[in-house]
Amino acid sequence: MNIVAGFRPSTESRAAVDRAIEEARLRGGTVLIVHSMHGGERDELEQVMNYRRRFEELTADLESSGVAYELIEYARGNSPAEDLLAVARERDADLIVIGIRRRSPVGKLVLGSNAQDVLLEADCPVLAVKSQPAD
Repeated sequence: MNIVAGFRPSTESRAAVDRAIEEARLRGGTVLIVHSMHGGERDELEQVMNYRRRFEELTADLESSGVAYELIEYARGNSPAEDLLAVARERDADLIVIGIRRRSPVGKLVLGSNAQDVLLEADCPVLAVKSQPAD
């Protein structure tokens, strides 16, 4: 069983990764973590380094989880939703796990919604999880 989750340095993303690990334990699956950036001049060096550092920190967490995993990185100009869906299709995913957050209707209109795109376009079930509110 292949379980795909996206990664960004956010609490929503962390909730999705944690749930993907739980699902992999329950179902004996492999977790495929997808990190998608636009790359190029749009991304500041500091931001890129922060992403890399946080993405590499996942390795220790995944190693200690005991589940099979693979880290997949893209910087090819696609949206995170496009890369997540591409991996899900290429790897014949059984489940996609995404983190969600509340956004205003205007925010969704102006910025788009990766979660909505994944929910509408996925060929497999999608599990949407919320992060725990900060104390």
